Amino acid sequence: MTNKKLGRPTKERMAVMRNQATALLWNGRIETTLEKAKSLRSYTEKILTLAINTYEDTVKNADNTVVDGKDKLAARRAIMNKVYDVQEQRQKGEAKEDFVKRTKDIKHPLVEKIFNVYAPKYAKRAAELGQKGGYTRIVKLGKRQGDNADMAIIELI
Repeated sequence: MTNKKLGRPTKERMAVMRNQATALLWNGRIETTLEKAKSLRSYTEKILTLAINTYEDTVKNADNTVVDGKDKLAARRAIMNKVYDVQEQRQKGEAKEDFVKRTKDIKHPLVEKIFNVYAPKYAKRAAELGQKGGYTRIVKLGKRQGDNADMAIIELI
């Protein structure tokens, strides 16, 4: 049975969820306790479902530029409220000018990754398999030596 409160006050619990969801969506997998992994699964899948349902909502302006529609904009704001803003890092051996050119139009890299990478991938998967949800996998690792807590890896599939 999972304790959804994780033994913490609300502000601390939400900070832990937000931090771990950010790490999971940015890296694709993290190692945590089994209890946190179960809570993190539902938190992260709600974020992904929101992005999948709205990622195609775009409109053309008067000057023919494509911008987010009202549903996608609302989803983007909700997602930004649920994850921390992660800054893009320079790749090894990348010149500063190349880094600036590559990241010039990206204000929120994690949100862009969610809408441009994960949402199309999982929407395609839902169309092919006929199932929505199930975007994460939890693999149990066993007990942690220090405090005997059940450990797990949670990853995006």
